[in-house]
Amino acid sequence: MEKKVYQFTFETYPSVTDLAEGDAALLLKAREITKLAYAPYSNFQVSAVAKLANGEIVTGTNQENASYPVGICAERALLSALGTLFPNVAIDTMAIAYHNLNGESNKPVSPCGMCRQALVEYEGRTKHPIRLILSGMDGNIFVVEQANQLLPLSFGGDDLK
Repeated sequence: MEKKVYQFTFETYPSVTDLAEGDAALLLKAREITKLAYAPYSNFQVSAVAKLANGEIVTGTNQENASYPVGICAERALLSALGTLFPNVAIDTMAIAYHNLNGESNKPVSPCGMCRQALVEYEGRTKHPIRLILSGMDGNIFVVEQANQLLPLSFGGDDLK
């Protein structure tokens, strides 16, 4: 038997004012558009804002449905739009924020498993890492250099060959 360890490093910032100007602007936009989420059931509004390699800024929010499996997370809503609007354009940075209307929103949010898989697929599709800024409406902020760091031992297209 051999044991292996998977680790990754990420940055933490105590406030949006501690981020670089471009990162702060992206996160503030993400926090602002949480209000556009359609989340009448969970009251957990999530937004994702991407800065693309071509300089474009594209946004997405979670969209719930009374039939729960029909809803879509903000990250995947954004990636779906990008696939149509800007096919194969890489994402440089994505800021993800949430506003919990039922409680506090003061710690970083992390993408769910399905969104992690979709982010890794998009990184592979564009052959470019996606830098993630993870936050609530206030409090600490995490910056992860590559989305694939959140999904070790991921499943991908090569597994289907």
